[in-house]
Amino acid sequence: MRLRICAVGRQRDGPEADLVTDYLRRVGRIGPGRGLGPAELQEVEARRGGGVAAEARLLERAIPQGAAVCALDERGRALSSPEFASLLARWRDDGRPAAAFLIGGADGLDPALCGRADSVLSLGPMVWPHMLVRVMLAEQIYRAASILAGTPYHRA
Repeated sequence: MRLRICAVGRQRDGPEADLVTDYLRRVGRIGPGRGLGPAELQEVEARRGGGVAAEARLLERAIPQGAAVCALDERGRALSSPEFASLLARWRDDGRPAAAFLIGGADGLDPALCGRADSVLSLGPMVWPHMLVRVMLAEQIYRAASILAGTPYHRA
């Protein structure tokens, strides 16, 4: 099952971008043996004046056909890392060819887009900068692949 983080805006070079690249590369090493990967980041350009509805249209085009969709939203459900790994495993075992994780821009995601998602996930009650959300999500995807692979990375 391919994994794609679909995010509004372009991330500048720097430590956050390096971390996302590193975690997605790690998924590429550990995931295929578990039916996960490759993992990638696809950015869509935010357009001024279009608002969240315009961003939603761009994000929808970035979702692979047949993908399970997970919207990241502060009002979503908080999962533990093992629960998140189980969610990915369920989608994989159900034959989904891909999973797309949607990260909105500064104003979040269009509520209609969240309403169509297979899952709405929160990274906690705090609001996080969307550039950091990419890092945190990429790490959790790697952690989920590690949990499914039985490696010692996740020590719960």
